[in-house]
Amino acid sequence: MKNRNEGATPAPVAETRERPTLKTIAFMTGLGITTVSRALKDAPDIGAETKERVRMVARQLGYQPNRAGVRLRTGKTNVIALVLSIDEEIMGFSNQMVFGISEVLSNTPYHIVVTPHSHSKDPMLPIRYILETGSADGVIISRTEPDDPRVRLLVEQNMPFATHGRTDCGLVHAYHDYDNEAFARQAVERLVQRGRRRIALLQPPSKLTYYTHTRDGFLSALHQAGAEEVPLRVTIDSPLADIRDAVEALMRSKDAPDGFICSAGSGAIAVNAGIEAAGKHVGRDLDLVSKQSIPILNWIRPEIITASEDVREAGRELASAVIARIDGAAPEQLQSVSLPVWPDDEK
Repeated sequence: MKNRNEGATPAPVAETRERPTLKTIAFMTGLGITTVSRALKDAPDIGAETKERVRMVARQLGYQPNRAGVRLRTGKTNVIALVLSIDEEIMGFSNQMVFGISEVLSNTPYHIVVTPHSHSKDPMLPIRYILETGSADGVIISRTEPDDPRVRLLVEQNMPFATHGRTDCGLVHAYHDYDNEAFARQAVERLVQRGRRRIALLQPPSKLTYYTHTRDGFLSALHQAGAEEVPLRVTIDSPLADIRDAVEALMRSKDAPDGFICSAGSGAIAVNAGIEAAGKHVGRDLDLVSKQSIPILNWIRPEIITASEDVREAGRELASAVIARIDGAAPEQLQSVSLPVWPDDEK
């Protein structure tokens, strides 16, 4: 029997105005809709040549499965929601997180949907929205608090999730974290090795879990070295202009520190600006240590001592953890902590 499409010239892809469907691919390939569907699902009874032909046409058409249809058939959205703060994103943190998650999801049926929010707003709002609308199969959250109400709600609703950061609420859940206690302790040690004894810390806000981790490492290292803290009234959540002004005022005072530690790369830029506004110079009058998620601080001021936080790797760990939770893995098996990486560690 002659194929109904034999000899016909298919319309150029650019002229396809409606969203391509399985029917569109079937028409373009001369195959049945059921065969096309099974080929895209890598069914074992469909030949490799047929699968490749179907996939090539699907790519050329820009075909994407109809999520509404998938949801009706399976009850799944194939969506992972990343709830991410949009405040003062100038050091690539969010981008690196998204890149890492996307690297893992690219080999799965899942897609990432970023749900932006401001840390000045109610953090429960995006979580309630996701749960009430059923718009995701799993959730990733950051900026965790010791007794985080988002974690409690997600556990109660049996929603697969992972957190960037730990909690202290007695609930077992998947997480990936950075060892901020080790960072702060090692930062003090590096400053003390350079003869610095009066050290100021630009720390996280006290409501976040890693505030305690950072303070514990900082204070224990100060005590061991016999060094002292110079209080700084701003945090990494303060507007950058406020950080700069506070540091300038502190550097002009009689209590000026000879060392700074920054818990965020963007804050380090403001700290350095305040130091220079006071007529001082990093690497000469004092030393500055900071975390960074992308290697940019040393372009601004080579004398800044930096420790790397691999946020892209954090994204990969979190995406893998959420998918594993969706598949039924126990949360206690999906917990990891990365260590700070210093330049001398990479040699």
